Amino acid sequence: MPPIFDKDLNHVLQHVSAWENLRGARIFITGGTGFFGAWLLETFCHANEVLGLQAQATILSRDPQRFLAKMPHLQNRAGLRFFTGDVKTLEPDIAGAENFSHVIHAATASGHEAHALSPLETFDTILEGTRRVLRLAAQHKAQRFLLVSSGAVYGAQPRELSHLNEEYSGAPDSQDLRAAYGAGKRASEWLCHAYGEEYGGSTSVARGFAFVGPHLPLDAHFAIGNFLRDAQNGGKIQIQGDGTPLRSYLYAADLAVWLWEILLRGQNGRAYNVGSEHAVSILETAQIVADCFACKPQITVAQKATAGVLAPRYVPSTQRAQSELGLRERIDLPEALRRTRRFLNASRGASTPL
Repeated sequence: MPPIFDKDLNHVLQHVSAWENLRGARIFITGGTGFFGAWLLETFCHANEVLGLQAQATILSRDPQRFLAKMPHLQNRAGLRFFTGDVKTLEPDIAGAENFSHVIHAATASGHEAHALSPLETFDTILEGTRRVLRLAAQHKAQRFLLVSSGAVYGAQPRELSHLNEEYSGAPDSQDLRAAYGAGKRASEWLCHAYGEEYGGSTSVARGFAFVGPHLPLDAHFAIGNFLRDAQNGGKIQIQGDGTPLRSYLYAADLAVWLWEILLRGQNGRAYNVGSEHAVSILETAQIVADCFACKPQITVAQKATAGVLAPRYVPSTQRAQSELGLRERIDLPEALRRTRRFLNASRGASTPL
């Protein structure tokens, strides 16, 4: 994979207001080799080098060498250290006597892994991993802790509710075993705030919704990634349902800005929705993806929509992040997809537009 383009790195550099809070910092990151993690690591390295922050990030990964083989430009970068390990067995003394000032817990099972696990295994993995990272943060007396959570903590969004805000009192259905991921994330949020209350340090939560950008898996359960894959391979864009469900997509460069700002400036004990407020249907998403390609792919829809039925929704309100932290979506979906397409083009070494 090529590095993230300078345009996106500079976007994050410009719009994170609190980089100085990381001067001389020692950061511990789980999930640093996933989609979120790749953006955190690349933008950290860029800011660290350009601003001379003298910060260091320690990344826990089950297979650092596999990640670095895909991302060789991160090999031997100043300020990055990788440790082999798993959050489920993490011990606080992983880095010896060194103390961490900031902790980001972004580790979670991938789509393929979560599908393979039983509901109980999924829940236990999420909760035990969070408990161990919090124990490390408490022992190291970390000043700031960020838990990367999910909009799944709200359960199913009522179809008549246009946007979910952080005050919404819904939750995953406790009788639905398929809700293990959302239930695990919800329990992890409670644990995070309980640790913060007992051991000190500022804890914040970022509840992620849907995203698009370089490094997004194209073969997982993300519809927009599947559409990009199909179009990139010259095939049809296939919609398995009726195309009516509503989603919203935040570009990864904006996502990175939001994560750094919530870590560095989020209020203690506060959760923030992270995503776009601009709802689009799955069919509209497929059409916007198709418009990014010179040979516009055909779109097929497997099922016929039922007239008069409200479409399912998964769309956040981000008013809290906007009002408290000044965050906003700066890159709209068409531009986000154009940038993602250019990255995919560079990744496969193409010399002409896809």
